[in-house]
Amino acid sequence: MSEPIGFIGLGNMGFPMMERLLTAGFPVVAFDMRDDVLAKATTLGASRAGSVRDVADRTETILASLPTPQVSESVVADVAAGYRVRRFVDLSTVGGGAAQRNQAVLAAQGVAALDSPVSGGMHGAQAGTLALMVSGPRAEFDALKPIFDVLGRAIFVSEQPGAAQTMKLINNLMAATTLAATAEVMVMGVKAGLDADVMIDVLNAGSGGTHASRDKFPRAVLPRTFDYGFATGLMAKDVRLYLDEATSLGLPVEMAQTVQRIWEQTLRTEGAESDFTSVIKPMEQAAGVIVEGGNR
Repeated sequence: MSEPIGFIGLGNMGFPMMERLLTAGFPVVAFDMRDDVLAKATTLGASRAGSVRDVADRTETILASLPTPQVSESVVADVAAGYRVRRFVDLSTVGGGAAQRNQAVLAAQGVAALDSPVSGGMHGAQAGTLALMVSGPRAEFDALKPIFDVLGRAIFVSEQPGAAQTMKLINNLMAATTLAATAEVMVMGVKAGLDADVMIDVLNAGSGGTHASRDKFPRAVLPRTFDYGFATGLMAKDVRLYLDEATSLGLPVEMAQTVQRIWEQTLRTEGAESDFTSVIKPMEQAAGVIVEGGNR
């Protein structure tokens, strides 16, 4: 594809995705509200845009990685006014309602909307191993497959607007739950005198193993680096979005509400910008222990 690709939002996830596109040979027109991030993007070969509207006037295909539904809807309003844009791919997690509103705004201007929230964290964005959940027109998904393949593995969910967002919220509720549960049992074990490294080995060899015990704990909790690459504030936001959608469907949400209380507590004590593996810290403080590896 020789046509330039627009990329809006160069945060912890957006920047490495944009960089992978550049490395793969795609010309990119980039925009972010932060001048220093834009300057870094231009040193890698991206063309600098002056605004969201500028991106939409210069590119037919725009990808966006944004922090909240409110920001996504604001960006879409400006994108829809562009005279060149033909398709908009939202890599953000914004929930089904926002995705459906965005699709309606874009469709009114003849712009195709694809929801494509991603899973895999900052490391997955850097390595090109993200899972991309995509909903929208199937023909557009097929046309954009070369772009998706640079970022990771794209799974087509449905042509229904917002369907991929719902799938992402389901995924993230599971991730939020397993990380919080693993943190709680690890604190319990250390308090009872068990070795943290041995606990992780046993969990991963048995039926209690999860992505949290296999990857997040060895990488960011046991070494006490807390640098997995996803913010507590974003996880708390995603859990809230799940609860909103599940409640609107009239579903029981007792477990999700419990998980939400844990994440809201972490948000209050550790801050929105803390790494989401910090969910263990309030539990450690309450128990008076530290869950740390390298004890052998």
